[in-house]
Amino acid sequence: MDKENIIELTNKLYKLTLLFPKKEPLRYKMREVADEILASSVSNPSKIKKNLEIIKSYFEIARWQNWVSYFDVLEIEEEYDKIECIKVDRGPTSSAGPKLAKVNGGQSFARVLDSRKEKILEILKEKEKIQVGELRELLPDVSKRTLRRDFDQLLKQGLVERIGERNNTFYCLKTV
Repeated sequence: MDKENIIELTNKLYKLTLLFPKKEPLRYKMREVADEILASSVSNPSKIKKNLEIIKSYFEIARWQNWVSYFDVLEIEEEYDKIECIKVDRGPTSSAGPKLAKVNGGQSFARVLDSRKEKILEILKEKEKIQVGELRELLPDVSKRTLRRDFDQLLKQGLVERIGERNNTFYCLKTV
């Protein structure tokens, strides 16, 4: 895995950890180790193995916390597993490198949006029905407007139902 791919992977990890609670230490510990892996890939490839073991244990904890989708965490963890076969190339990067990073960057942003909707669905499974204001309290980093857009998309996908009007609007999982 080259430097550009490790930069992109670090970016994915940062986006994923945005969904962790704000004061959660694991959010910052994972970012710190990801930064060390990135720095080691350039300056000291021998330090990578130790940091990979640390970040794997953090991924194990994160998968079971239900802050984000289990599968989103697993996906990034699998990408970190590929780093073990790293080849350090200090020469110029190919022209395909940055283009690939931009494409992957767009895909990772889409995955973050998907995991937010998955989080909304998980909350609905627990609470059965919820209003946007209540959900905003559970997801303080997300605006009410964004949550309404998410609900509109989930409505179009047929995953949730809207009950009531105006201030008495609730959302629940659609029953089959």
